[in-house]
Amino acid sequence: MFRTHTNGELSLKNINENVTLSGWVQTIRDKGFMVWIDLRDRYGITQLVFDEDRTPKEILENAKKLGREFVIQVNGKVIERASKNPKIPTGEIEILVEDLKILNASELPPFTIEDETDGGEELRMKYRYLDIRRNPVKDKLIFRHKMAQKVRNYLSDQNFIEVETPVLIKSTPEGARDFVVPSRMNPGQFYALPQSPQTFKQLLMIGGMDRYFQIVKCFRDEDLRADRQPEFTQIDCEMAFVEQEDVLEIFEGMTATLLKDITGKDFGKFPRMTFADAMKKYGNDKPDIRFGMEFCELNDLVKGKDFKIFDDAELVVGINVEGCPDYTRKQIDALIDWVKRPQIGASGMVWIKYQHDGVITSSVNKFYSEEDLKRIAEKFGAKPGDLIFVMSGDAHKVRTQLSALRMELGNQLGLRKGDEFAPLWIVDFPLLEWDEETGRYHAMHHPFTSPKPEDVHLLETDPGKARANAYDLILNGNEIGGGSVRIFDKDLQAKMFNLLGFTKEDAEAQFGFLMNAFQYGAPPHAGLALGFDRLVAILNGNEVIRDYIAFPKNNSGRDVMIDAPSPIADEQLDELELKLDLKA
Repeated sequence: MFRTHTNGELSLKNINENVTLSGWVQTIRDKGFMVWIDLRDRYGITQLVFDEDRTPKEILENAKKLGREFVIQVNGKVIERASKNPKIPTGEIEILVEDLKILNASELPPFTIEDETDGGEELRMKYRYLDIRRNPVKDKLIFRHKMAQKVRNYLSDQNFIEVETPVLIKSTPEGARDFVVPSRMNPGQFYALPQSPQTFKQLLMIGGMDRYFQIVKCFRDEDLRADRQPEFTQIDCEMAFVEQEDVLEIFEGMTATLLKDITGKDFGKFPRMTFADAMKKYGNDKPDIRFGMEFCELNDLVKGKDFKIFDDAELVVGINVEGCPDYTRKQIDALIDWVKRPQIGASGMVWIKYQHDGVITSSVNKFYSEEDLKRIAEKFGAKPGDLIFVMSGDAHKVRTQLSALRMELGNQLGLRKGDEFAPLWIVDFPLLEWDEETGRYHAMHHPFTSPKPEDVHLLETDPGKARANAYDLILNGNEIGGGSVRIFDKDLQAKMFNLLGFTKEDAEAQFGFLMNAFQYGAPPHAGLALGFDRLVAILNGNEVIRDYIAFPKNNSGRDVMIDAPSPIADEQLDELELKLDLKA
């Protein structure tokens, strides 16, 4: 037996018990006549003590030879600690060691394995197996496990059945780029790794499974950022004989259950907002509603005053930042520089300051009188102590730019608190979006999304105005899930493929299996998929998903620990009948 107890469970109730512990050496304090060692495992830390009066001489000498991260086993007696440590559960006791066994020696780690480490991100990713020993990473993985268990329990209680779907599937042209896998047995042909199990879960509904879920790996070959990885995990779900309201009720319930488990609070009914209202009020379709700064459009008040920038703009729009009258010109200029960055792309920004003494001043006093500025302030509902920022230009671009500024100010002012949660449904998305480059429509969600029943007729006359029977679940300004009511009629699906530019032959080649299945009694069905990595991170007060994945990739899509992706042997290429011409 390597251990009778873990390193996080012993207390005063175990005094005088003989115990066996195993783990990693965290720290060593050698006073010559006495040695203290902190022994760590997944469960916690226990202090070991060796002294020349009570410990066999050979054991004390061996203790002095230990190094950080040595794996050891000790036998000894639980005694009361003279200098107690209230910060850890085992802080009232220590182990007087009677026997010590080195199970495995360790090289000196490349960074300190403590909560506050000296290792940079790239170094820690290279030695991820060491990073996992640190509490901040270990605790995140444990939190992820607990959330997965709660999701499974909730959905199982709602009569969902977990079904595994294939990982080697057919490549389809919609969505992000596929990762492709060459087939040795079918030379010149390729599998794709799934971006989602979309068609398979629809086939399961046709197969009569009624309610399906899967916590599933998905893959997208796209550019990365803090909240995106090439392989990620979805909570993937589908339901038969349901409408939009049924789906929203189930997954609002699941999210509320997870939130209550974390916060102890009941969240009630989640608010809902149409896509059009979200774009008008916040400039994006995943607004963070934990704070205000709703957009206020000013065309009617600011045009015709000889200020060319506003006069020539399609849209003049701003936000009111409450309680910021003391912002200095240096701070305001820094924000103007921030919105001018290439990532944001604004040409500038106007500010209006409502001072505590009631005086309203601005960066455009030359063009706007005090009465003009007062009317603008009134439209914002501004009061003394508020600061207004105004941007102008092409309507779509300026809303996007102002949205980025709003989120940046939310961060700077501490309004986006990790322990506060604001869920929100966004509904009534456009069904299609026109792509100027390709000269055709693209599906806003995917080709299997149904139009709202009252908009089906628009597919014949004005497809761009048709709304999708689709919905996104937003949490703290992040899209954590999305789904739709599906098309289950083969004629409507064929019409959708036609609008998206598929020839009949293309549709048959790509999705013939699904269209054929529709001929055998497809039920009305709908579904939703939640990004599990992102959901877990946000529920734990974070927005960076990397630490919630055991072995993540870096921003270049590389696993620096195992050095992947990497070249493969010429023999393997020959077997796959592939030839690489890297010079070309």
